[in-house]
Amino acid sequence: MNSTGSRLSDIYDVLYDYFGPQYWWPAESAFEVMVGAVLTQNTNWRNVRKAIDVLRQEDVLSFAGISSLSVEHLAGMIRPSGYYNLKARRLKNVIQMIGGLYDGSLESLLEDELHHAREQLLKVKGIGPETADSILLYGGNHPIFVVDAYTHRVFRRHNFLAEECDYQTAQDLFMDNLPHEAQLFNEFHALIVKTAKTFCKKKNPLCESCPLGGDDRL
Repeated sequence: MNSTGSRLSDIYDVLYDYFGPQYWWPAESAFEVMVGAVLTQNTNWRNVRKAIDVLRQEDVLSFAGISSLSVEHLAGMIRPSGYYNLKARRLKNVIQMIGGLYDGSLESLLEDELHHAREQLLKVKGIGPETADSILLYGGNHPIFVVDAYTHRVFRRHNFLAEECDYQTAQDLFMDNLPHEAQLFNEFHALIVKTAKTFCKKKNPLCESCPLGGDDRL
């Protein structure tokens, strides 16, 4: 492992020792992961959970269920997630793609070759790299690293990433320097999110208390 990989591994070890396993993504099925990945755009997980609970209570948290809904009806159900009209269209777009290319089977999409499945997801209007990769990693157990605003914040402050850094460059940091293991990527991303929310806050970060704050290796 190269020096960057060793530093990343050190960070993982420190965070895992401090926080323990995160058991992310909090979902009961791959389909729920997919829905959550779309709904979590520009909101917090608490609001996503409320929207998913409504879908479950109405017995439409499935391919057939969401397919049967109009965009307007779906938007009303996912209202707690915010931007509900936009997200309803995006969810329907994903459902239509799965129906057209994979005979309505999310499992078939997730069993597809990683790069081909990712390509199909990214062709869907409203689905960007973070959403696509969340579906593939957390729903399909594919070894692809998910990058989000928390990742940028933590690793920019530790001088791994430049101030202006795009998604692909940030993702390459992990993909090029760590073993391609889905469980590692799953846990590492969840630990990064936990670190950012607990210590590496957008304003007034708690660097002195952070497990990464006083370690010169990191």
